[in-house]
Amino acid sequence: MKITLKDIEEARLRVQRHVQLTQCGLSRSASHLLKTNIYFKHENEQRTGSFKIRGAMNKISMLDAASLKKGIVACSAGNHAQGVAFSATALGTQAHIVMPENSPLVKAVATQQYGAEVILYGEIFDESFNRAKELEAEKGYVFVHPFDDPLVMAGQGTIALEVMEQVKNLDSMIIPIGGGGLISGISVALKTINPKLKVYGVVPENIPGMYHLFHGSQYDLSEKKPTLADGLAVKKPNEAILREYIKPNVDDIVMVSESEIASSIVFLMERAKTVVEGAGATGLAAALKMKDQWQLGDNCCVLLCGGNIDLNIISKIIEKGLSQIGRVARISVVVKDQPGVLQSLTTLIAKAKANIIQVQHDRLSPNIAINETQIDFLLECRGIEHVNKVVSALKESGAQLIL
Repeated sequence: MKITLKDIEEARLRVQRHVQLTQCGLSRSASHLLKTNIYFKHENEQRTGSFKIRGAMNKISMLDAASLKKGIVACSAGNHAQGVAFSATALGTQAHIVMPENSPLVKAVATQQYGAEVILYGEIFDESFNRAKELEAEKGYVFVHPFDDPLVMAGQGTIALEVMEQVKNLDSMIIPIGGGGLISGISVALKTINPKLKVYGVVPENIPGMYHLFHGSQYDLSEKKPTLADGLAVKKPNEAILREYIKPNVDDIVMVSESEIASSIVFLMERAKTVVEGAGATGLAAALKMKDQWQLGDNCCVLLCGGNIDLNIISKIIEKGLSQIGRVARISVVVKDQPGVLQSLTTLIAKAKANIIQVQHDRLSPNIAINETQIDFLLECRGIEHVNKVVSALKESGAQLIL
């Protein structure tokens, strides 16, 4: 069954007492950077930390008493898991969630706390999916698909109805793509209400299946690469979703790199004062990558689809993101091992107005001569140009840089 605007409107009435009307506001920082009006739809502030509760609640609320008694089974990298767990508990049934073994701890723990049984299985979503289907057959559970279900898609599409009310004269929207259910539901609503609206999808470069399927290009399905956007890690794209929803309603799909995702997480933390996970940052990463396409005065909504980020990797992401934009830099030099050398280098760095966060000596490296030492600096800088200025000053001093 192909969903319609009516299905999405009915879903909104069905789920509205369980979900929050999340804010959708103009970001002055992003708008200034991109020379257009950028609005952020904060589904990272939604109940359970992502939009997934919308589709899960819509699906489970349509089950009859006999189905609810059987229990629910689902598969997820984390956000759908939490949405299903919350919805199942709220509606009086038991959820059993199969999650990839490398799922972020924060998502697995939260899923348990919402009342579900968590089963860790497989390296990627596709393997977890197969196990969940086995449990459906073995135990008689009702399977709640994370994206390939009309009721789930309709639930996700309720975001579009809110955005159309919150952003007057909306011109475009950027939506992350994992399995494709989110962009399917949203794009149906947007294009039905206003066919002139531009709808853009975004995928991580390390999980590019839907991008290549959309553009008709070749890619290696067997290749496994980790991504910060673990919530979008669906390796094999759904051709039916592409054919029925994405091709008719989506204007383009963009790929973003891990570095671009990390930089966007940092930007959102620093400038928008909001915390998103990797998947939630891909929309901004796409907007930045599409910078030359925006017209002055256009109104673009970027969907921040989730905020369930693992605190254990935030520090790594921050350093990677800051490094990408030149806010921090690791610089290693080889110099003569003699008194006063370190002082001269630190004086030079200070004159270049860079701040030394950390410094480390290495006299034992097999790659340097007996009378030399390697000095590693971690510096705080103002940007790429500032980093280049510091590097040039070090080279002019006679220091040998290690690249």
